[in-house]
Amino acid sequence: LFVVGTTSLIGAFNNYTKGLVSIKTALLFGITSITTVFITRKFIMPVIPDVLFNVGNFEVKQSMAIMVLFAVLMLMASVAMIKGRKETANAETAANSSNAVKLLLYGVLVGMATGFLGAGGGFLIIPALVLVLKMSMKKAVGTSLLIIALNSLIGFTGDIGYIDINWKFLSIITAIAVAGIFIGGAMAKKIAGHKLKKGFGWFVLMMGIYIIVKELFFN
Repeated sequence: LFVVGTTSLIGAFNNYTKGLVSIKTALLFGITSITTVFITRKFIMPVIPDVLFNVGNFEVKQSMAIMVLFAVLMLMASVAMIKGRKETANAETAANSSNAVKLLLYGVLVGMATGFLGAGGGFLIIPALVLVLKMSMKKAVGTSLLIIALNSLIGFTGDIGYIDINWKFLSIITAIAVAGIFIGGAMAKKIAGHKLKKGFGWFVLMMGIYIIVKELFFN
């Protein structure tokens, strides 16, 4: 959460300077997601047992169930992105009351995903912004980075106090991740928005399948 949050915050600022972040949308989305992720990390995660149940001699562990759920959500999001309509020059629409309600509901879903998985939830946020608000792919990426940063860093505060943190190791990984986000940002300038959208969808699809296969058959 710390690595993802810090990296995303720097990436969000970089995109904001280019006009690729919707502050209003990020705050609206964040109202529910931030609250949900904090509650999940602080009060729900500590009471979930390591072994959920047994099927014969097979133990269904918390970590396995979480990763499979993570992968299923990835598959759903990837299909929506791959099948999504091609972007137009003026694709983004204003957030009306209906869209606002949808974003709040998505906020709860993303908050739970971030809390349970320890992931920023970008694989859910980006499809929501692109498909619900018809936001351009590149602006959806920039806006999602701000939402992810808020979610992850708030979620991280819920871990402080009962998890031992190796700050030296964490700082090294964070520095590497920050370097990666600048490299990715430079590469994105050379890729068209609709191609980035399709590529993102296929990447998430492949990763979702890989996680399910790994957790169920090779863990």
